[in-house]
Amino acid sequence: MSRVGRRPIEVPKGVKIVVSEGKFTAEGPKGHVTQALLDGFPVKVDNGVVTVGRSGESGPERAKHGLMRALLSNAVVGVSEGFSQGLEITGVGYKAELRGSEVHFALGYSHPVVFKVPEGIKIEIEKAVKIMVTGADRQLLGQVCAEIRRLRPPDPYKGKGIKFTGEVIRRKVGKAGAK
Repeated sequence: MSRVGRRPIEVPKGVKIVVSEGKFTAEGPKGHVTQALLDGFPVKVDNGVVTVGRSGESGPERAKHGLMRALLSNAVVGVSEGFSQGLEITGVGYKAELRGSEVHFALGYSHPVVFKVPEGIKIEIEKAVKIMVTGADRQLLGQVCAEIRRLRPPDPYKGKGIKFTGEVIRRKVGKAGAK
């Protein structure tokens, strides 16, 4: 059996789990997350513990067993504690501003860039250059952060752009040129 897939998932107090028709739904204080279940992986909920079984022993089934357990664990942790990711904007005149459910970016283009915040994601902006993205769905959170970063990826020569908090940008040396 998969070592990851074998481990049971502890359900914290205040989190409600519903398993029905190929769907796993977790509801808690931070929101709700629905995860589609793969065929051949029965999910059981007993006394606040979720276990994931599997029908076969082939290599791909063992790998998917661990994947299924990790996805369900992320759903439970997301609705109880939530996930967050920070982004930093570097560059002269680069900034972000939250207007309702949209984030307006000034990123050195000739026009402002507007990013619509999807439902289930919360964005906080501090000092116009630090963005904190939070949400219960880990996959959606990662996708939103990647889309925001893609608006202006960090430049390897000057370091301008949007990067993840703690991300190290490898800097390149410019051409020697005439002095």
